Amino acid sequence: MAEKPATHESFTRDEEIKGSSDRGFGIDKLNVPRSSIPAVTHVDYSARIQTVHEETNPRYHALIKSFRDKTGCPVVVNTSFNVRGEPIVCTPEDAFRCFMGSDIEVLVCGNFYLKKEDQDPDLAEDYKDKFELD
Repeated sequence: MAEKPATHESFTRDEEIKGSSDRGFGIDKLNVPRSSIPAVTHVDYSARIQTVHEETNPRYHALIKSFRDKTGCPVVVNTSFNVRGEPIVCTPEDAFRCFMGSDIEVLVCGNFYLKKEDQDPDLAEDYKDKFELD
């Protein structure tokens, strides 16, 4: 039996967004409710959605399903992993360095789950002045 597709209580609530495209200009449009998951909904109400299929990526699918079971939301946000001014993370070493030089509290990499509080504080880096801002 096929699994029922995940749903979330109305990704777009018409009563909340009706006429909202007329409210605000420029950056003010970011404060207008666009959906129940505003982090992925652009000001024009579009989104760059990627789907994950159990057959092609069972591990990631299981993670998203577990997240849905715990939160009621079947969506996780995927974004670039880097600090402004630094190249995007490409290796586990890059990930750990960025983790230790930022306010990230938890790093999951492969089978590893690292809490910042459990790490050697001598490995922390101060990223605040390390990279020139663009």
